Amino acid sequence: MLSTFVNIFRIPELRNKLLFTLGLLAAYRIGFCIAVPGVDAASMAKVKGSTGGSPLSSLINTFELFTGGNLTDSTIFGLGIMPYISASIILQLLVTVVPSLEKLAKEGETGRRKINEYTRYGTVLLCVINALIWMRYLTDQRLVFSGFTGPFFGMSFSYMVFAVTILTTGTLFLMWLGEQIDEYGIGNGISLIIMAGIVARVPHAAIYVYQNLNLKTTSSSDAMDVPKLLFLVVMFVAVVAGAILITQAQRRIPIQQAKQTRGRRVYGGQRHYLPLRVNHGGVMPIIFASSMLIFPGLIFGALFNLWPGSGVLAFLRESFANGNYIYTLCEIAAIYFFAYFWTTVQFRPKEMANNLRDYGSFIPGLRPGKRTADYLERVMGRITYVGAGFLAIIAIIPTIIAQSLQIPFFVSAFLGGTGLLIVVSVALDLVQRIEANLIMRNYQGFLGSEGPIKGSRS
Repeated sequence: MLSTFVNIFRIPELRNKLLFTLGLLAAYRIGFCIAVPGVDAASMAKVKGSTGGSPLSSLINTFELFTGGNLTDSTIFGLGIMPYISASIILQLLVTVVPSLEKLAKEGETGRRKINEYTRYGTVLLCVINALIWMRYLTDQRLVFSGFTGPFFGMSFSYMVFAVTILTTGTLFLMWLGEQIDEYGIGNGISLIIMAGIVARVPHAAIYVYQNLNLKTTSSSDAMDVPKLLFLVVMFVAVVAGAILITQAQRRIPIQQAKQTRGRRVYGGQRHYLPLRVNHGGVMPIIFASSMLIFPGLIFGALFNLWPGSGVLAFLRESFANGNYIYTLCEIAAIYFFAYFWTTVQFRPKEMANNLRDYGSFIPGLRPGKRTADYLERVMGRITYVGAGFLAIIAIIPTIIAQSLQIPFFVSAFLGGTGLLIVVSVALDLVQRIEANLIMRNYQGFLGSEGPIKGSRS
């Protein structure tokens, strides 16, 4: 492993790409700490402490986890990369239902550039809307200095334009950083930015564990004793290993290429495999499910504040609190629903079957065309069930451990959930890209003579 890292810096091109990527991520972390001018930082800190554990606080923390933003401190990168991700997802869904966009997507590089242009326009629109909502919330909570208040969304017109421009520019700058990493660095730029925001939370959790660690006793009443620490370490290793396994897991379907006779020679006849990912939806089902289940708690909490004597609203508010039994069941059901929904949107068995037929390939025992498409759809439905079950387990592990061991959620969050899946997926992709560069230049990869990491080649 040490020799592999030495080899990385022996290759000038790979070394420059890696240093360029690290430099841009460092620029992102610097902007992560620069507050929007006009926001009262002292009042923001008080509100942040008083709303800890509330549905709104959970919504903001979830938003920051998925986007790499920092709304809690209202910094220039407060919106993170989420508007760009949302615009990309919206365009992907529209491509499947709008014939003109579907035709544009099939035009190759020209169509892809046009769709990217539409995505950027959508990003700006979503940034403006999100920035207006957030700045309106800050003014309603009196977190903006009084000199900037006014009749336009609670702000003076000039400050409103200024603040919205700052937040929008921050997101566009992050989008530009991601594109620069894609072109001149190594790895997926947007994913690396999100991973950097998640990994930056590790020191805070480690400091908490160190400050509350008690090595003198094993009493279960302690905040963090030796058995709890050992259990956390073992669980972390086990969950990471499971996340890597399910991320790389594939169902390989045998593909036979038809033989073709040209003159006296026979071509084709090779046997290949069509890899189908077990976790085809990645982290998207958890993201959609977690985001959707935040709103019932907010809605029922607001209604209970209007009618505090209602027993039904009190029951619903408690039921949709994070960690409640009903909330957990709804989260599992939502993960399964969005796993199948995302697979249905992204996986197209009919088109895949037609491509196999056009290239003269077929699945042994099945006729090309509809029979092959039905078989692929049936297989994908079965393996999606397994992948969704794994996602559900990963999603509820942090909540179960936080309640059973009585430790904060920001510590148990590294034992599962969306953050861990994002870090594992992005880290695997980065390692595989580095390994591909090493092998291309006749260097050994991270596993040495054992070959490339499983899953990097199908």
